[in-house]
Parts: sequence; C-alpha cells; structure tokens
Amino acid sequence: MYKQYQPVVEATRGSVVESVHFGAVAVVDSEGRLIASYGSPEAVSCLRSSSKPIQILPFVEDGGVEKFGLTEKELAVMCASHSGTDEHVEVVGGIQKKIGVVESDLLCGTHPAIDKETAAAMTLRGETPAPLRHNCSGKHTGMLADALLHDLSIENYIDADHPLQKLLLKTFAEMCDLEPEDVKLGIDGCSVPVFAVPLFNAAYAFARIADPVSLAENRAEACRKISQAMMHHPFMVAGPNRFDTALMEAAAGSIFCKGGAEGYHCIGIMPNVIDGHSNGLGIAIKVSDGDAAGRAIALTAVETLRQLGALNDEMLPGLTNFDRRPIYNWRHFEVGELRPCFTLEFNH
Repeated sequence: MYKQYQPVVEATRGSVVESVHFGAVAVVDSEGRLIASYGSPEAVSCLRSSSKPIQILPFVEDGGVEKFGLTEKELAVMCASHSGTDEHVEVVGGIQKKIGVVESDLLCGTHPAIDKETAAAMTLRGETPAPLRHNCSGKHTGMLADALLHDLSIENYIDADHPLQKLLLKTFAEMCDLEPEDVKLGIDGCSVPVFAVPLFNAAYAFARIADPVSLAENRAEACRKISQAMMHHPFMVAGPNRFDTALMEAAAGSIFCKGGAEGYHCIGIMPNVIDGHSNGLGIAIKVSDGDAAGRAIALTAVETLRQLGALNDEMLPGLTNFDRRPIYNWRHFEVGELRPCFTLEFNH
C-alpha cells in the first residue's frame, strides 16, 4: 500500500532535503471523471472529520433545518471541527435549545479547546473542558437532531448498529457512488463510525456537493445549503488561524473544504471557477504519515489548488501561513524551507 503514496512536501536545512512527507491526491469532477491525480487515487484511507458535510446531509435533505428553525451559521457548525471558542460554544448551545437536548446528551467526550487563547482563558478562570468545547460537538448535536427528526432514539446514537448510523452510512456510500458494504468502517476520535474509501470516491462526493445537478432535487438542494453555509460562515467550520477558515475566507464563495485528522483533507470547487471546467470539482488528499506536526496537508492543498488554477493573486495573501514558507530555528534564524515537491498528472 505504501507505493500508493509519493513525495508531496519536503523540508530543507541549508542545501539538504532533511525530511519528506508522502501523500496522494485525487481530483474528480461532478460527472465522476478523474481530472488529475498524484500518487494513487485508489489509496484507501479514513476521511475522519472530512466526512462531516456528508454526515449532515440526511438531516438537511429531510427538512431538519426548517423543522427546527436553524440558521445558516448553525448548519455550518454542524459540519465543523471547531476550535472551541466561546462563539462556537454559544452557537452549538443554541442548536441544542432549539432541538430540545442538553450538553450531557453528547457522547463525543471532552478535550481541551483547540484555540490556544480560549484554552488559556479557561485555565485562568478554572473552567475544565466540557463536551460543548469538543471540536465535534456540532456534528454530534447534528446527529441528535437527525435522530429526533427521524423519530429515532438518541440513546447510544454513536453505535454502528443504531438506525441513525446506518442511515448516515447509506447516504455516505451513495454520495461516493459505492455500496454500503464497500465502505470500510472504524471508530473515530469522537466515538462515532468513521468511513474509509478510495480517494477517488471521496473526491467525487465533494464534487457532487459542489455541483449537485445529477442528484435528486431534494438532495441537490441540501448539498447547496451545506456548501453555502460553510462558505458563508468559515469561522464556524474551524476557527482562528485554521486552514479551513483561511481558505474559505480567501476563496470568498468559490471553494469549500473540510479537513480531517491524520493528514486528510477534502475540497469542493464550485462550477465555472477554473477555466475549462464548467463542472464542480472535488479534491481528496491524504498525507500518509498523518502529518502530526500539521505542516504538510495544508501546503499540499494550496499547491494542488495552485496547479489546478483555482487560486488567484487576491487569495494568496490570506494563505501565507499555509503555503511554501521558511523554517526558523529557536533564535529565529532562517535555516531552511518547507516546500511542495509534486506535480499533478492531468488526464486530458
């Protein structure tokens, strides 16, 4: 399986390439055509949190937004791996009031707030992490809402054999153009089932969210609501100094995206954004080492978008922290560079 991944990012020290991150990329259009790739588009990996915009789809297409009177901002945080800021907590808490659940109904667990300033403020006031601060609290609240919408029990909603999770798996498989039995399952960090499929199929799902013209009208309209909510409220999807927020802010309505743990990232590009591509595009990227330092996946994503022609000069200043950049030592001497080292192979 390791041959499916090729060098994507290298770190230099002086004139020496000191370290290399390996990965794979698939770019697919909304008609299911492989537009470009690097490494193997058939590499199978867990989407982790990149699946969140798809996991909320049954709730949206079956009228959940309207039934509970949710705002676009609230829908965006249901797709999020948020930073646990006070604003995120307020929005997720507002959803819970509307649907009639409480924080203790969440089964996502707890962890410190991702946002460092928020975590420091919590420490100063003696506040311990709670489920609402968890980066997946929006997704879990969305799952509770989805269960209530479909008259399902909210007990053990995280279990793979719960009817809600079976519905989410069915929908995910359909969006990826697979059968449910073709999707490999695991358990995510927040304890719900996690899906693993080839990069090609994950990219295809995001292309269909971006450009859902081939889908049934209620599903197509749900896809439009999800992509628009994410693009209109990028802060809700991630938070301060986070790549997903920065990219969607820079792209200003032409791109939506959702990262996942262990070096995974999916991007949707709206129709007619790239010259010669009237169809929407989806991108799935995996950095094979998991990118624990967080330095390879965003850079690979930026370079992929650059090679596709999806970035313009107005977007790039907002992505400086995630693009090709110097490496400094502890005295802030420039000692090397973090840079992309791949070229997409286009299918003409």
